[in-house]
Amino acid sequence: MTKILHIIRSLDDPLIDLLRDDPVRPDIEWAFRVSEHCDIFVLLEACEDTVTPQPGAVVCCAYRNSVPSTVPELMIAPATTPNVAVFYTIWSYRPGSGRRLITEARSWIEQNRAGISQFVTLSPPTEMARVFHLRNGARVLRVNADTVNYEY
Repeated sequence: MTKILHIIRSLDDPLIDLLRDDPVRPDIEWAFRVSEHCDIFVLLEACEDTVTPQPGAVVCCAYRNSVPSTVPELMIAPATTPNVAVFYTIWSYRPGSGRRLITEARSWIEQNRAGISQFVTLSPPTEMARVFHLRNGARVLRVNADTVNYEY
């Protein structure tokens, strides 16, 4: 299986419409997701039965100065060079693609975003999120009133 990491950086990107499928944080504005201190990562996969790579998973990431415990905190732009990568929504179209995407996105951030030293989530407090993150090597960093921060 061939995999390609695609980064959506503008509202003109043809893959921006994938945000319509966001099951976790559909209310977050698309413009926020492509702003200066945010990235949208898409794992494109070409399988034996497809010629053109298809989306396997999508994850949205914000770069911040601290670990947010709420969506409003997530929306506060960093005052200085960010040091925390916050994955705040992820969904997949194929089994195993979410795990591969987290690994690929982290690797890209480590190589391309100087100063990022911590990788966390702003996850809903659901069993599905808990199982996904713990199975993929994260640990519970903090349980908040309406969210959970997992650390990778």
